[in-house]
Amino acid sequence: MWSCFRAKCGWRGVAKVSGEVKAYNLRSDESLQVKEHRKISEKDLQLEPLCEELVAYFFERMISAETLRRNAVMQRKYNDQIVIAFTYRRNGTLVGCKYRAVSKKFWQERATEKIFYGLDDIKQASDIIIVEGEVDKLSMEEAGYRNCVSVPDGAPAKVSEEIPNEKEDKNFQYLWTCKEYLEKASRIILATDADPPGQALAEEIARRVGKEKCWRVKWPKKNDTDVCKDANEVLMYLGPDALRKVVENAELYPIRGLFTFSYFFHEIDAYYHRTHGFDRDVSTGWKALDELYNVVPGELTVITGVPNSGKSEWIDALLCNINESHGWKFVLCSMENKVRDHARKLLEKHIKKPFFNARYGGSHERMSVQELEEGKEWLNDTFHLIRCEDDCLPSIKWVLTLAKAAVLRHGVRGLVIDPYNELDHQRPANRTETEYVSQMLTRIKRFAQHHSCHVWFVAHPRQLQHWGGGPPNMYDISGSAHFINKCDNGIVIHRNRDEKAGPLDRVQVCIRKVRNKVIGNIGEAFLSYNRVTGQFMDIDGEDQYK
Repeated sequence: MWSCFRAKCGWRGVAKVSGEVKAYNLRSDESLQVKEHRKISEKDLQLEPLCEELVAYFFERMISAETLRRNAVMQRKYNDQIVIAFTYRRNGTLVGCKYRAVSKKFWQERATEKIFYGLDDIKQASDIIIVEGEVDKLSMEEAGYRNCVSVPDGAPAKVSEEIPNEKEDKNFQYLWTCKEYLEKASRIILATDADPPGQALAEEIARRVGKEKCWRVKWPKKNDTDVCKDANEVLMYLGPDALRKVVENAELYPIRGLFTFSYFFHEIDAYYHRTHGFDRDVSTGWKALDELYNVVPGELTVITGVPNSGKSEWIDALLCNINESHGWKFVLCSMENKVRDHARKLLEKHIKKPFFNARYGGSHERMSVQELEEGKEWLNDTFHLIRCEDDCLPSIKWVLTLAKAAVLRHGVRGLVIDPYNELDHQRPANRTETEYVSQMLTRIKRFAQHHSCHVWFVAHPRQLQHWGGGPPNMYDISGSAHFINKCDNGIVIHRNRDEKAGPLDRVQVCIRKVRNKVIGNIGEAFLSYNRVTGQFMDIDGEDQYK
């Protein structure tokens, strides 16, 4: 034992007769353990060639005597029984030994170095197969693959949260000791067991050697219900040809965010055949727009127009049409509307009668109490509201979090955010508004795609100088050109204000951008607005396109 009392050194430790040395530095409080591994030999361990009974045991598992001989599988007497000895060698020298009783109990020689079983077989291998047990390594050899190694310690119960550094990664030291072999290999095939611990082991290895060079096998079924657990089960139940096929058909190890097209073939097939599961585009309910704009789940539509052009009214009418035709449900984040006023507008469009006997209703009959009650039930079933009840402005993150809950809890297919300038847009001082808008729209688009939910986003144009009364451009939206650049669809709603130019109930719907040519085209159409009920209706004849 020793201890250094010089200044604040604090170095102390102990050396044992076995050769193990432990040292500590009190100042850094870090263990400086230096471990010398035991030197062992076949003579010291009293290892013997396999007896006929154990050779017969392996033969039942489809492992030949030649494979056992080449891999130096031996035996040893232990507590009045004969146990199997799997010898771990580096450059032909015995480094460790693992024992297996017929009862499947395993143990290893203490204080020996942990290395792969079969390490010498992968020295110059361009492809390396990693399995979970020694018998699986022998099984791979029966199928013609000598470039295979087995881990020495089995599999963890679950994947660890973080990967420790190399010195602290005690459970996977066998990976670091043969790092040069793994780095030379162009492909590492993970053939660990099919159970959850086996899959956790595959993930732990892939994280350390690099998923980009890893492949994984898919174990076949051994009968109508059960899947083969490992390589030896495939060999025993299906034969060496089937095991070769398993290795030949190994798949790329999945990397989060990186895919091949084959991963999406089922979705492409559904898209082509328009079968169940394909998100069909739905009509707006207006014939004038059928060739210009249809609604697809998972897209973002930005809508603009000068104040008092009917943007919100048109969206409400669109939602009512889609609900009537396709049964969609929606979540509304409409900060400019009081709840009671928004309910009135929606009910008038649905019931097709005015809410009040007010000035705007003229001689039209007001909706009855019974119709009101039925309409309230429809409102409750069709729409969900996102409201900020305190004085704080809602952020886009807050809105999307609640919208996600509405999708998962109520099955909504559409989200309306109306308008942009009613949200909280605080941003760091070093971020421009253009950068902020770009990131915000990216977040909205990801929400739409991930949840197969169409998003309508209303954004007002900036103050127009020398406005001549015509519809604004999408690039006129206040804040950033990203509103038109990043959206899937861009629409301008414009209402005629000049009697000389045409009827005042004429509403111009300008489709300024359609990213997906399958669902529409750039163009314009006209609808007629019923001020009493808030409905938008098709105009007969050619006038609808003028």
